[in-house]
Amino acid sequence: MAPPPPTGVRLHASIDDVRAILDHAQRQVDPARRGDRGSSPQSHRAEQVLLLARLAADSGARRGELAALQLGDLDGDVLTISRGFSNEVLGPTKSRRIRRVTLGATAANLWRESVERWRSQTSTPFGPWLFSAAPDHSRRLTTSTLGHWFAALTLDAGHPDVTLHRIRQTVATTLVSRGHLLQAQYRLGHRDASTTLRVYSHVLPLTDQDTAATLDRLYRPNTPPDRPGHPR
Repeated sequence: MAPPPPTGVRLHASIDDVRAILDHAQRQVDPARRGDRGSSPQSHRAEQVLLLARLAADSGARRGELAALQLGDLDGDVLTISRGFSNEVLGPTKSRRIRRVTLGATAANLWRESVERWRSQTSTPFGPWLFSAAPDHSRRLTTSTLGHWFAALTLDAGHPDVTLHRIRQTVATTLVSRGHLLQAQYRLGHRDASTTLRVYSHVLPLTDQDTAATLDRLYRPNTPPDRPGHPR
């Protein structure tokens, strides 16, 4: 059986670019709240875009998975990713597996504070969708609209080439380059680690310096080998 064709290098956004986009999203929220007392569609959208950017950078979730998030998917700091949109049709995730990822405190707190604020601004029943153009969040935001909102943010931030998919690649390459292959596999929702390794093997040399130093030390004359449990 022939092996799968080689996968092209996935282009990720730099950490500095992601940080700049997050900072810009925060700067858009503040004046929107001041200008309209925090209750207009403009401030509502700005807050959602900030939350979208933060969740993408924290979770590495696919765009269709982000669009499918509901208010009850966050329990404490743990986000359950159980569904996704494909061609605007709701279904299971791409791997057909449910995964639970822990968000950073900043993202989790932002989710809770944002939802609490949105709830307080409507007198009608609220939910269930996290991202929505409707004040009561009764109608979901389409996957394409979610992408357009993020594209408008990155364009205004001066990084028009950064997409939600590239943010996902940033999460992957950051984890894999630090040797966290299994964590990257799980966070991205790949079926197995071989998929993650095949797609992101190009960043493994970033951690190869330690391996080279270890071998170099072992091959030096009169250097005793490391004893198990006693690394040098």
